[in-house]
Amino acid sequence: MIQSIVSQAKELKDKHIVGDDSAVNYSAVFSQSDNEYKKLLGAIKEIGEIILETKTGPLFKIDPLDTVAGDLKLVKIRKPDKSRSERGDADFTVSNYDEFKKGFLSKKGFKLIKRDNFEMIELMESGFNVRVYFSNPPLDVQLKV
Repeated sequence: MIQSIVSQAKELKDKHIVGDDSAVNYSAVFSQSDNEYKKLLGAIKEIGEIILETKTGPLFKIDPLDTVAGDLKLVKIRKPDKSRSERGDADFTVSNYDEFKKGFLSKKGFKLIKRDNFEMIELMESGFNVRVYFSNPPLDVQLKV
């Protein structure tokens, strides 16, 4: 499931950003029911450990998983949420966030989301069952992993 989410997210990213080779930094699986949430937690606990508890679900550090967008080490299992009908998301690390922001924020599908300690640009498009994010700073830097 994680491989599929990252692959679809890369496809969406590449559709809008030609020639981009940014690597995946983090991925989240959006549970669609309480039962699925429990099953996903059971499965991921076999390959990783919780490094952060959040109100939307735990974040796990896993052994590097080889994906179409690079090695993935951070995976979150999100609790069911009616505002997250997609299958999941992937966060990509861009080399120059400020330049990226200037170049893409005004384009269709891109949206800025500000948080207390960081910000991210979200990319969504109907017809895709995933969301794409570009965080500044990236999650692995924020958590020092």
